[in-house]
Amino acid sequence: MVTFHGLRYLLQRIFASATPTFSLFSVKPLCRHTHTSRDLPTHSSHPSPPSLSTPECPSPSVVRTVFSQVLQSYYQQTRTRSSSSSLNLDIDVESLTHDQVITIIALLANEAGTVAALSFFNWAIRFAKFRHFMRLYIVPASSLIGNGNLERAHEVMQCLVRNFAEIGRLNEAVSMVIEMQNQGLSHSTRTLNCIIRVACEMGLVEYAEHVFEEMSQRGAFPDYCSFKSMVVGYCRMGKISEADRWVSEMIERRFLIDSSTCTLVISAFCEKGFVSRAFWFFYTMIEMGFTPNLINFTSLINGLCKRGSIKQAFEILEEMVRRGWKPNVYTHTALIDGLCKKGWTDRAFRLFLKLVRSDNYKPNVCTYTAMVKGYCKEQKLNRAEMLFSRMKEQGLSPNVNTYTTLIDGLCKVGNFERGYELMHIMSNEGFTPNICTYNAVIDGLCKKGMVKEASKLLRQSIRYGLEADKVTYTILISASCKQAHTKRALVYFCRMAKLGVHADIHSYNTLIAAFCRQKEMKESEGLFEDALRLGLTPSKETYTSMICGYCRDGNISLALRYFHRMSDHGCQPDSVTYGALISGLCKHSKLDEAHRLYDAMIGKGIMPCEVTRVTLAYEYCKNDDPATAMIALEYLERKLWIRTVNTLIRKLCSEGKVGMAGLFLKKLLDKDQVVDRVIFAAFLTSCYESNNFALVSELSERIHRGSVPSLNLLTR
Repeated sequence: MVTFHGLRYLLQRIFASATPTFSLFSVKPLCRHTHTSRDLPTHSSHPSPPSLSTPECPSPSVVRTVFSQVLQSYYQQTRTRSSSSSLNLDIDVESLTHDQVITIIALLANEAGTVAALSFFNWAIRFAKFRHFMRLYIVPASSLIGNGNLERAHEVMQCLVRNFAEIGRLNEAVSMVIEMQNQGLSHSTRTLNCIIRVACEMGLVEYAEHVFEEMSQRGAFPDYCSFKSMVVGYCRMGKISEADRWVSEMIERRFLIDSSTCTLVISAFCEKGFVSRAFWFFYTMIEMGFTPNLINFTSLINGLCKRGSIKQAFEILEEMVRRGWKPNVYTHTALIDGLCKKGWTDRAFRLFLKLVRSDNYKPNVCTYTAMVKGYCKEQKLNRAEMLFSRMKEQGLSPNVNTYTTLIDGLCKVGNFERGYELMHIMSNEGFTPNICTYNAVIDGLCKKGMVKEASKLLRQSIRYGLEADKVTYTILISASCKQAHTKRALVYFCRMAKLGVHADIHSYNTLIAAFCRQKEMKESEGLFEDALRLGLTPSKETYTSMICGYCRDGNISLALRYFHRMSDHGCQPDSVTYGALISGLCKHSKLDEAHRLYDAMIGKGIMPCEVTRVTLAYEYCKNDDPATAMIALEYLERKLWIRTVNTLIRKLCSEGKVGMAGLFLKKLLDKDQVVDRVIFAAFLTSCYESNNFALVSELSERIHRGSVPSLNLLTR
């Protein structure tokens, strides 16, 4: 929370030193018979300034001259009823001191009224010399409080907040606003909203929330604008959980959101993957009386398309049309982009042609780029190039994103010559390749194993004044790790940190997985702890890599420790995580623990992969316990059970364990009566090699006595 120790004493010191010749809190109210009774003098002639002969008053002649000029300008403005709020003053600003300005404001408030004082105040704060001087705000605010004009006093304090925020002194300004309550200025909702809005614009959303709570407790009643500012602030910061909390509170208070905020909330939620929540919010607002427009619908359609929910996006489109809104080029572009990402470029192109033939809307650069990207994704580069040329023929200039998209597609298929040619063309057309363009080529080179060439291109981009970003280094780190060059990957990682590019958990995951594959667990553990110290949250992939690494290294106790730590960071193990740990336990003959983990996995609805199923069953068979192996497999679905048993039979036969293979083959015949001919051929070969003719005879006779499908399968 915001603390204000000693501020009251400081405020008293400010007040005491503001105007030494009279008390600011004893400003007498002016007569009330004119139309601005509190702010205009009661006589028609200009008032004479008070005597400035006291030794405490700074530079009396300067103060008297400016005072007179301000009065003259102010009364001239009043007589002509000028709409201008600024005084026309011919004053050398550099010759005025802070104390002189404050004295003039106080004199004006006392002799000519607070409006005259405010006019000079507004003139003074136009200059940086005075704008960030605290007492300049306290003096007029105190005069306004003394005259009972609290609304204008709040305007002064709001001005203080905005101007002090410019130089990073927001906390100081807010502290003064809160302290002014002790001087008779009760907190207002408008001032609260001003503080929250300014704080959120500066990205200080947590601070804005503290002020919200503090001022609410002190009598400022939050309204729709207060909540809206908090929602907008958290959305712009990408903190969706907090934004969702404030949205929920707005809904509880029945605040109906405006159209632009609705669009912002939907876009922010969808961008972070909270599409279902955005969907809920949209329809809750409609139920409360909100009337969505075309932009609101388009933002929701765009969010659904980005998530891959194309069917749902078209349902929203139908509803939008039912409500009387016709889709525009942006709506169609969102749908085309979504269809292309799904791999449905043919459907996307049909929609694209609909736009081409439309009289109202034509494809724009973004529409063409979306189609080009779709064709590049499917490696249909001829069509992508055709659209690119068609775009130019239509008079549309491709932008950097369009060029980058096509270059990326070309480099992914290894056509670097054409990629470099396009980079040269875009430069000639006035489009400078950005770091995303270089990243596309670097990624293509790395995917072809040309890491050295990629590194050379990176150095070239730096010479052109570009700065490598997190994506650049992630590409290079990942490529180096795939080639098992962990030292080179570490060099890139350290260079990234040195340049101030903050690695995310995915970068750490890449390095951790690489070291774990090489059984270098000390390095992996060090990277894991570094990520924690930086405030990064380990993901499921992080833990799975660590568990796999320790299992490979034979350190099962540490693997189990990391497995149990997963819940500390909200990670849920998947089939890969369970499978790695079960395999590790099996290799170290800890079958009971492996079996318990296997049962727990199935109990949670996670289906073990075939490798895990076969590994556990085979280990029991190695220990001459086929019965337990069968028990472990009996909870599987029929198809999975058959596949697992077939694989197990083949594995047992290859190890010469014909007897156990025969037991599972009999079980298979009991359950399915159909035997895979390859599996049976392997079984026969193993039996002949081990001279186990009796078992061959028994099972062959049973198969021939069985159902027709088994015979057909065997003779196929």
